Amino acid sequence: MLRVYITSLFFLCASIGLALFVFAMPARAGIEAGQAAIEAVEEGYAVTAQFDVELTPRLEEALNSGVALYFVVDFELVRPRWYWFDERSVASRLQYRLTYHALSRQYRLWTGTLHQPFATLPEALRVLGRVRSWVVLERDQVVSGRTYQAGVRMQLDTALLPKPFQLTAITSREWSLSSDWRRFAFSPVPLPPSNHRADETPK
Repeated sequence: MLRVYITSLFFLCASIGLALFVFAMPARAGIEAGQAAIEAVEEGYAVTAQFDVELTPRLEEALNSGVALYFVVDFELVRPRWYWFDERSVASRLQYRLTYHALSRQYRLWTGTLHQPFATLPEALRVLGRVRSWVVLERDQVVSGRTYQAGVRMQLDTALLPKPFQLTAITSREWSLSSDWRRFAFSPVPLPPSNHRADETPK
């Protein structure tokens, strides 16, 4: 009876220890593509996508040392053709820049000349991974009722790293982050007439 009790206690402690170890493990570095969709907007069609972004220790160290990290979101639209190779109809790219400002101890996420400040890196990465209402298609670039294959991905643009880091990125996986393509079918629906009207000539 005592042996059974000791054995049960051993397995219980081992299970608790394993659970605590897994819980304490750091998140795996990389970029994971989540859900993605295209919705109709006044300007045409816009992409909404979700990415889970986690930096490697080397990239986080470089960022905190003043190196700007550039991330790009790629979008492509393909029209499948049974009789020939698929036709690539549209390709677009959205760029983000992530920096650390040592004096204010803030992380800053830039889109063009606009930026958002964040107190912590996880907050900045969370917003970086949320792509919202990115207009990628004009009304006349797709045909209603036709089925297309859309795809989005996010990656670190190593070509914009300082030269010494570019060379390191070629041989080290710690300097390379990229998600897989997230592909999904897209069938555009007819859009209502645009609200924009030509200027009327005053009488």
